[in-house]
Amino acid sequence: MSAIAAKVLPSVVQVNVASAQGEGVGSGVVLSSDGRILTNNHVVSGARQVTVTLDDGRTVDAEVVGTDVSSDLAVLQASGIGGLTAATFANSDDVRIGDQVVAIGSPEGLQGTVTSGIVSALDRKVTVPGSTRRSNPVSYQAIQTDASINPGNSGGPLINAAGQVIGINSAIYSPASDSGQAGSVGIGFAIPSNQARQIAEGLT
Repeated sequence: MSAIAAKVLPSVVQVNVASAQGEGVGSGVVLSSDGRILTNNHVVSGARQVTVTLDDGRTVDAEVVGTDVSSDLAVLQASGIGGLTAATFANSDDVRIGDQVVAIGSPEGLQGTVTSGIVSALDRKVTVPGSTRRSNPVSYQAIQTDASINPGNSGGPLINAAGQVIGINSAIYSPASDSGQAGSVGIGFAIPSNQARQIAEGLT
């Protein structure tokens, strides 16, 4: 899977957010060479400033050009950039339980982290809190994986053995520790690529 990771890493960015609540980090998938990026809505919700750090280490400003709260997806536009490597999206209807997968993102701000696992389940109903205290919970049918996904992975891709995006990593199940911090216990969820791509096209 090392070749797969090397192929996809240039198409994954770190999303850096500053808001009234402080600073946060997520991940994103490059949609186009001119800097269109797909991420989770909850990553950028309430953001006062957004930047993206590219695979080559450059950090550039970005703006939110569209959000879909009901699916927890958002599209960004990076400023003054070109020549990026757009990710290739697979048909998520072809995904099968047991398929080998790789998750790429910036867990805890550790950019370019690669973890591997399998597809554990399909069409798993996931309900997560809304992106603000006043917003309603968000529910969707997800791909479940045991690839390690942690805070900061949100918005990054779940990749198949062909190096194609089959999902957008968006949530984990994790009982909080005594300190209140949550981490991976091998139950992660990704929004299927067919849904993500369709919604992204409507936001651009």
